[in-house]
Amino acid sequence: MIGKIRGKLSEIDKNIGYVETSSGVFYKVYLPPKLLESTNINKNIELYTYLQVREDNMTLYGFQNKQQFSVFEMLLAVDGIGPKSAFNIISCTDSEKILKAVTANNLDFFCNIPGIGKKTAQKILLELSSLLKKTYELKLEELSEDDKLVVDALISLGFKRFESAKIINKLEKKLTVEEKIKEAIRLMTKLS
Repeated sequence: MIGKIRGKLSEIDKNIGYVETSSGVFYKVYLPPKLLESTNINKNIELYTYLQVREDNMTLYGFQNKQQFSVFEMLLAVDGIGPKSAFNIISCTDSEKILKAVTANNLDFFCNIPGIGKKTAQKILLELSSLLKKTYELKLEELSEDDKLVVDALISLGFKRFESAKIINKLEKKLTVEEKIKEAIRLMTKLS
């Protein structure tokens, strides 16, 4: 595992930097735009790195500091967020703003990042808030009173709030509360 690289930034190609180490090895590293803007060719840099290993490829992502790397790793813990998406989020903003958005339950902040939809933004807020020991409540105001009862029942049975709110969209509107709960349980246990 490559955890950190120190060397000279010898070449830049879009968002890829080639870092030459003292041993003469060049590493191809994906770098955030802010790092590329603040660094010149032939300047020495030190990066925290994440190595993604796949069957057909190895990709190295670089980060300016420990906090940026830590937030990237937290994003990887979110279901459905892989290294490419996490790096995109880190590249579009900075780690401090991401942490502030989680603390403030700012859904719009994540929805404004290219490639991140509302559901993914909700997942990010839910997962990161639990990692940061914060409380995030999904906004259920668009749900009817009956649907809110269904969500509350599912949560009391041990299902996650986000999944419970999400499953409501798959249920027929004409069902009774009891029927919706039964159908939701059936669908959610089928998914797991």
